[in-house]
Amino acid sequence: MMRTRWGILSTARIGVEKVIPAIQNSENCEVVAIASRSEERSRQAADRLQIPKAYGSYEALLADPDVNVIYNPLPNHLHVPWSIRALEAGKHVLCEKPIGLSSSEGRELIDAGAKHPELKLMEAFMYRHHPQWQRARQLVRDGAIGRLRTIQSAFSYYNVDPDNVRNHADIGGGGLMDIGCYPISLSRFVFETEPVRVSGILEQDPDFHVDRLASAILDFGDGISTFTCSMQLSPYQRVNIFGDRGRIEIEIPFNAPADRPSRLWLQHSADNIEEIVFELCDQYTIQAELFARAIMDGTPVPTPIEDAVANMKVIEAIVASADSGAFERV
Repeated sequence: MMRTRWGILSTARIGVEKVIPAIQNSENCEVVAIASRSEERSRQAADRLQIPKAYGSYEALLADPDVNVIYNPLPNHLHVPWSIRALEAGKHVLCEKPIGLSSSEGRELIDAGAKHPELKLMEAFMYRHHPQWQRARQLVRDGAIGRLRTIQSAFSYYNVDPDNVRNHADIGGGGLMDIGCYPISLSRFVFETEPVRVSGILEQDPDFHVDRLASAILDFGDGISTFTCSMQLSPYQRVNIFGDRGRIEIEIPFNAPADRPSRLWLQHSADNIEEIVFELCDQYTIQAELFARAIMDGTPVPTPIEDAVANMKVIEAIVASADSGAFERV
């Protein structure tokens, strides 16, 4: 089969700076078009990234018969509507996280995908495809740290730009939606089950009315996960996975660099810590290639779209807990 031919919905920074160049480096992917609400912006991005076609509307891109895959990095409130429109236009869809504004909206996307079983649909949680996370999960499965007991995660950056979409409450802004979704996702990924209940605390920004600081406890029944995320703290990220006989620490768990090796530490005992170094790779390229292979081979995508809705349910339960002051069932 020919290489997959990608169209990009919007000139969002994450796409232009990270995802599009990574897709272009994938063996079975070709970026053939990009769209923006401004034809000038799309042309500038196309020229910068050497993309053949630039459109001044998303509708025009979806109508392009040369495009068979859509990458959707639009703001959160546009994830589901435009992903559905892409499916209806006969395109496979890789949609940025979080999948939408709610789990019910995510289910609308599942239903739309079910009407087009020949098309692939996946949420773009790129971190899961990085070798460091594949290795960490396998180490846990193999009993390298004994019985999995708890996961501790931190993820933060500083952003007080009033024009940034993450500071707009009405379109799905806030730290929990933007980066809190990562510790939730990885906890479910490593525990390989869903939390039964959660407890959360959210601090709202008085001007933007989005959560700027969030902490949560996820109870998996046979273990717990805790995390703190913030859009107004010093930039930092780290994950520790604890078992009763060992520990895994991941240095840069989410934004793994593509220009230098990644590493994790496997602690066997108090004085025996093994460093595991991973060769240079780009997790966005790996994600694009895996998605392309699923299209070309007619095989399931690495992460089913139902997983995205399950993640949203946990986010909603954390918000409900912050309001009620009690543990909430997921």
